[in-house]
Amino acid sequence: MLGFNTFLLALAAIFPVVNPPGAALIFLGLTQDATPETRKILARRIARNSFVVLICALLLGALILQFYGISIPILRVAGGIIVALAGWKLLNEGSSKGAAKKAIADSDAEILNQAFYPLTLPLTTGPGSISVVISLGLSNGFQVTLTDSLVFVLACLLAIIVISLIIYVCFLYADRVQSLLGHGGTDIAVRLFAFILFCLGIQIFWSGASVLLRAVIGTPV
Repeated sequence: MLGFNTFLLALAAIFPVVNPPGAALIFLGLTQDATPETRKILARRIARNSFVVLICALLLGALILQFYGISIPILRVAGGIIVALAGWKLLNEGSSKGAAKKAIADSDAEILNQAFYPLTLPLTTGPGSISVVISLGLSNGFQVTLTDSLVFVLACLLAIIVISLIIYVCFLYADRVQSLLGHGGTDIAVRLFAFILFCLGIQIFWSGASVLLRAVIGTPV
């Protein structure tokens, strides 16, 4: 029962932040010039990269941040800026072919080189999802027994696998959205989700900046 509840908790926490359907439209806007074969390879690579990023965040995230002396608020501030800039850029460029050429390199080989950055990090699994998964990893310390701890990790691992599969399916069939909506409708949808991406970046930035501001204001001079 603990494993099932943990699985649902992890899935419910990660899915809205990753937002695979919305990310798929951003992916579509940034890969307009890519061939269907290239998009298929990209979808597989992004899903795989997302799995690795989330697993590392779950198992090693807190340790890495502690080693480098990086706090979660700082992670959110830096990541929020990157996400907001990516959303702003796509918002101004839309999904036209000319815009896509500016957003991403012309050749398929160069497009594939961007599977990790920026298509995986920060556009798919950004600072928001990393922060959520790190928080899940930290909560593992509250488990009473070793068995409970193992069940917790396995349940979170299963949730991450499901998220990665959903990312793959959404990205693989992103071009179906374009066929359904048409060029004009796709451009509107891409700009809408680009605006949401920009707002999400600002929200991530503010969630970190507000904690830092409270710490500064609350610190006696």
